[in-house]
Amino acid sequence: MSEPLTATATPATPGTPAQPGSSAPDPRRWRILGVIAITQLMLVLDGSIMNIALPSAADDLQIAPNDIQWAVTAYTLAFGGLLLLGGRIADYLGRKRAMLIGLVGFALASALGGAAVNAGMLFGARALQGVFGALLAPAALALVTVTFTEPRERAKAFGVFGAISGGGAAIGLIAGGALTEYLDWRWCLFVNLPIALVTAVIGARVLRESKAHGDTRFDIPGALLSTVGLVALVYGFTEAARRVPGENGTPTTVGWSDPLVVGLLVTAGVLLTAFVLLERRVRNPLLPLRIVLNRNRGGSYLVFLLVGAGLMSMFLFMTFYFQYVMGYEPLRAGFAFLPFSLVLILFAGVVARLLPQTGPKPLMITGLALAVAGMLLLTLTRPDSSYWTTVFPALVVLSLGMAMVFIPVSSTALVGVGGHDAGVASAMLNTAQQVGASLGIALLNTLALSATTSKLASLVAGGADPASPATQATANVAGYHVAFVVGAGMFALALLVAATVVVARRDDLPTEGAVVA
Repeated sequence: MSEPLTATATPATPGTPAQPGSSAPDPRRWRILGVIAITQLMLVLDGSIMNIALPSAADDLQIAPNDIQWAVTAYTLAFGGLLLLGGRIADYLGRKRAMLIGLVGFALASALGGAAVNAGMLFGARALQGVFGALLAPAALALVTVTFTEPRERAKAFGVFGAISGGGAAIGLIAGGALTEYLDWRWCLFVNLPIALVTAVIGARVLRESKAHGDTRFDIPGALLSTVGLVALVYGFTEAARRVPGENGTPTTVGWSDPLVVGLLVTAGVLLTAFVLLERRVRNPLLPLRIVLNRNRGGSYLVFLLVGAGLMSMFLFMTFYFQYVMGYEPLRAGFAFLPFSLVLILFAGVVARLLPQTGPKPLMITGLALAVAGMLLLTLTRPDSSYWTTVFPALVVLSLGMAMVFIPVSSTALVGVGGHDAGVASAMLNTAQQVGASLGIALLNTLALSATTSKLASLVAGGADPASPATQATANVAGYHVAFVVGAGMFALALLVAATVVVARRDDLPTEGAVVA
């Protein structure tokens, strides 16, 4: 593993404006964090707010059931495929400029989607949202890195960022349910317009520009290989998880042996391997391999990938459990996730204060252990379980664990990254989470549906009525339990990585304050 990249901080007189290469705190840093926080919340919300609105959008625009998933897939492919390129553009163009362009573009794409008159217009707008989101996400995290130079304040900033990243998805489900039920599905997109434009106006006044210096030539071949490779990878995972009618109308997934899925994954493997080989040889790579080969950063990316995959099993299958088994309406299902978001957001402040005192590793290990326990607690759910005695405790344990993971991992993923690479290093963290989420949905969906089908066959063989709601609920819950167990296994793997690969200590965190803007 290569050594961390550190830059030497120049002492500065307290209260003086921060200069490039200086560790003096920026007097506008908390207002800057407010802009970053709103931007990140908008991005996280957009990943889940449309999910509940999809049936209404399909009815309104007369979209076939097999095609409506493209309203999610178009966004996911563009966002996941372009993150690395977006991070490097932010480094070279300037993170402030990248964020402002991203906010305005995201607003316009959201307006286009909200005004969609047919499926193609909606899918195109969602893809355009993903393009600008891929520019916004790495710019936002990179600005946290270059703005907060004091370790305790840096921990607080990452606390805010981590709380939003972890809890925003559940808030998105609530917002999507409320907007769809009381206004119209189009407002799930229109709501971004005032938020993004107002944030852009405020950001233009308070954000401080920072960009990479030195060699800023774009690695065009690397950009093409990484973008097409990541799109093929995410699309392969997404296609494998796509639900289709099976025998006797029982849902199943396309699966991993489908020719298109195999072709996409093989293509992704070839292109991403070629990308890595290229990055070893070019003078100014899109992704300098020193970013990922450092054990703290590489371990953090792997933890985020596994956590992204495992956490999807909770959100996806608990949504199914609430609506299909417990009979909740979409808005009530969204509110059922509220304890997860609230506890995570509240506990994030505690974790932010602990991080400079304990260092990142003890928090990660404890948090991942709690995440494993919380996921396993979800296997106690039954068709007739009580929300407050079964689901609520599991969500609380999970949220406590996630708060202790998101915040320190966001910090160690950027340990020692120089200002030249802050954007692409941030993009790598987002990429790991996006790829992990896509993999988690694909793998867990396949396993859960297989388990449901087997359980249903077993119940019918025992004399149960296959059309009975009780029989269907029992079979569904059996599938969800498999997903929860596998999700717990992914958290356990992340725990192993955190324990054996990440070596950052408390004393390593102040080196982050030496980032050169």
